[in-house]
Amino acid sequence: MKIAILGGDGFVGWPTTLHLSDQGHEVHVIDNLSRRWIDAELGVQSLTPMDSIQERCRIWHDVTGRRIHFHLLDLAQEYERAKAWLGDHKPDVVIHFAEQRAAPYSMKTDRHKVYTVNNNIIATHNLLAALVETGIDAHVIHLGTMGVYGYSSVGAPIPEGYLDVQIDTPAGPKEQEILYPTKPGSVYHMTKSMDQILFQFYAQNDGLRITDLHQGIVWGTHTAQTRRHDQLINRFDYDGDYGTVLNRFLIQAAIGYPLTVHGTGGQTRAFIHIQDSVRCIELAMGDAPKAGDRVRIFNQMTETHRVRDLAALIAQQTGAKVLNLPNPRKEAAENDLIVRNAQFLALGLNPTTLAEGLLAEVVEVARKYAHRIDRSRVPAVSAWTRDLAEKVEHDPEGKKLRAV
Repeated sequence: MKIAILGGDGFVGWPTTLHLSDQGHEVHVIDNLSRRWIDAELGVQSLTPMDSIQERCRIWHDVTGRRIHFHLLDLAQEYERAKAWLGDHKPDVVIHFAEQRAAPYSMKTDRHKVYTVNNNIIATHNLLAALVETGIDAHVIHLGTMGVYGYSSVGAPIPEGYLDVQIDTPAGPKEQEILYPTKPGSVYHMTKSMDQILFQFYAQNDGLRITDLHQGIVWGTHTAQTRRHDQLINRFDYDGDYGTVLNRFLIQAAIGYPLTVHGTGGQTRAFIHIQDSVRCIELAMGDAPKAGDRVRIFNQMTETHRVRDLAALIAQQTGAKVLNLPNPRKEAAENDLIVRNAQFLALGLNPTTLAEGLLAEVVEVARKYAHRIDRSRVPAVSAWTRDLAEKVEHDPEGKKLRAV
């Protein structure tokens, strides 16, 4: 199949690109390279050294003989170019990763909030409008987030997208199926909630075939394809804005930094290994909805854990110290999270869980590239409100000069 991967230079986009190319598909990466510019803005680099996207594609061709085609294009800002590209290439599948993905980054300042909304929502709508205008019957696979549901405790499993409800009417109770209610906890999560509404409209109005993957927090470094050459390695974020919680704990353990648990650590989160993430996208490709079907929604996760339990597990394995800090996020101190993921299991997903060997692998990668780490960028300091910003700890190690 001909596959367009929007945002294929990113944390999940790149290993997905390699995985699908390895299976013999014709893969086109469309990216504006904004994630690399954000590195420059934040003054932090990926833990793992990354070549240019062009060099990565060249190395992949040398190693495998397969070509990955790269197109520099801004989906949110260049609608006419994006529409023309779709019309010229007519992909069978469009995988949409082209969104600013970090909740803390989306809450840094008003400028970051505006950028996240403009980039994410406009990019999604431009894609859908262009597909309708060109008449291309491509299967759209979107990488969403479990975070659209928020993290309050309702005491019942979160279904895969839809909820059966009973509505009282003058004629008596009526059954209806609705999208599971969203409760986004950041501007980033809010844009993903808006995506859901856009998908629902274009599926029912124009018959677009759409799969929305509500993904958990991704952890890990390698996939089978990134292991083939040192320069194919995936990016690895450890900073307070883009580093995911488990990867950050493993980095902290590797460099002798305290494991920074915010608040009580009672936040329960859904997790998935990077190898399972790319496998789920492959499975979703093979189970495409038909024109006129409702949006197909999968919960793309394999397990849930409390943050403090993860910290305790890693501390036990590595001898790292755990440090509780004020929470910069506006969220419940404790929550339960029960999630259904039966659809991917039925399609044949064999989940990768938090095995000790895989955790050790990430620590090994962290130690290999520890010289690239800027310890001052490790703390999570982007706060959700002004009041919370006043309580944020900027120096967990206590290494700054202090007045005496």
